[in-house]
Amino acid sequence: MTNRPGTDARGQDRTPLLIVGHGTRSAAGVAQFVALVDRIRRRRAVDDVEGGFIELSRPPLTDAVGALAGRGHRRLVALPLVLAAAGHGKGDIPAALAREKQRFPGLRYAYGRPLGPHPLLHDTLADRIDAALAGADRAGTWVALIGRGSTDPDANAEVAKVARLLWEGRGYAGVEPGFVSLAEPSVPAVLERLRRLGARRIVVAPYFLFAGVLPDRIVARSAEFAAAHPDLDVRVADLIGDCDALADLVLQRHAEALRGDIRMNCDTCAYRVALPGFADKVGRPQTPHDHPDDPVGGHHHHHVHV
Repeated sequence: MTNRPGTDARGQDRTPLLIVGHGTRSAAGVAQFVALVDRIRRRRAVDDVEGGFIELSRPPLTDAVGALAGRGHRRLVALPLVLAAAGHGKGDIPAALAREKQRFPGLRYAYGRPLGPHPLLHDTLADRIDAALAGADRAGTWVALIGRGSTDPDANAEVAKVARLLWEGRGYAGVEPGFVSLAEPSVPAVLERLRRLGARRIVVAPYFLFAGVLPDRIVARSAEFAAAHPDLDVRVADLIGDCDALADLVLQRHAEALRGDIRMNCDTCAYRVALPGFADKVGRPQTPHDHPDDPVGGHHHHHVHV
């Protein structure tokens, strides 16, 4: 029996993978992204892997697409390396990909789902929390799960869902969601809430993939609160980071994009439904970010409705 082109001996589709990151001003964050791309490349589970950013960091997305196209690929899986479906995953990245389709005639791609929520991520968060506890018991520990924060209510709601899923069955005293930017409750507000609930030991768990300005801010805000409340034991867990579990999840999303039903829940999407306070977002045209290393020049922005 011969395999179809682009499939392996088990019949799995090995279509090349384009990993799309948002970008960060943090050199450590860029290094972690690059390390994850390398980790996935070493798995040899797909025929080719490249990664690029839509803003702030090098390499820009267009370089990654150009590298794959230069090696003859025209059919890709484009995976947004984001935890929640907010503006980047719903608008910015598809708009940037639309621009690449203009640049590379014949380019086709299947668009993967955001990474979360997923048990692999929850288990990794629990591992990071356990490492911060260093043997202290979960039963006496409250967790503050801190997300990025968004102007998309659905993305903020997802952080609350992850907090609940992290609490279920793991034996923590409780898990409360919060945000480091753009949404409430803030880091100090969550920590104050937990203090009033009677917490004596709190692990702040950043719901972030890689290092960056906002994760650094979580550490700073947590340290400020701890200094003002010396009776509290406040610890900050590590980020999810470059790890095998994250690589496993990326490859699951790759396979799903090719053969699965990847429709997201659009019932609470601010771009489709008029949510209180966000009605102006409905049907808003989406445009790509301008990347400093992407010579857009005379290109017109291609508006993409999502």
